[in-house]
Amino acid sequence: MKLLQTIWAAALLAVTLTANGQSSDTGLVSQLSGEVSYAGRGGTESTAQAYMKVRQGDRFTLPAGAQLRLVYFNGSRQETWKGPASFKAGTRQSEALSGHAAETTQLPSGVAQKVAQVPSLVQIAKLGRSGGIAVRGVAKPGRLSSEQQAEVSQAQATYAQMRQKASADDITPELYFYSVLQDYLLYAEMKTATDEMLRRQPDNPEAQELAAYVQGRI
Repeated sequence: MKLLQTIWAAALLAVTLTANGQSSDTGLVSQLSGEVSYAGRGGTESTAQAYMKVRQGDRFTLPAGAQLRLVYFNGSRQETWKGPASFKAGTRQSEALSGHAAETTQLPSGVAQKVAQVPSLVQIAKLGRSGGIAVRGVAKPGRLSSEQQAEVSQAQATYAQMRQKASADDITPELYFYSVLQDYLLYAEMKTATDEMLRRQPDNPEAQELAAYVQGRI
């Protein structure tokens, strides 16, 4: 169990460093629907993607009917933007430029940091399914210490609290809980989390990737 966790942690760190290269990211797009465009500091406009990292100064434009959910790492602020609207990302919150103002939610302490790992977890899931990371899951992971059990129990309580307040199509609570469970390779519980993700967002490709990966570890 401990060896698997060490290998997994090393893989997670390697993917994170490769994917990010820098530590200037301030937030994460945790949900996206519609054709949303964004421009970084260079000014080049591109199409926004779900689970992309956001940096201070990035500008987003949402047409009518589009929606974007953004989680800030500093301060655990979650914003839901609905088009037509445009905004500029900051370090802790966004600046509205036009259109509808964002709906905001305060996430529990520590949640944003776990959500920040989602892009790396999705990438690892893809690598793991393709054989790129030689880590084999086990149906019955080793016994958790009392401290680890307490962390998982606290995460479960936090998840329940988030789920009660979140909208029906928001899978941020599940992404958070999945990230905590992954730390201890609790694949059976991770499957429950991915099943819930797919129930709420059946067409979400990242959720499908995580679900397929976990299924292969059971």
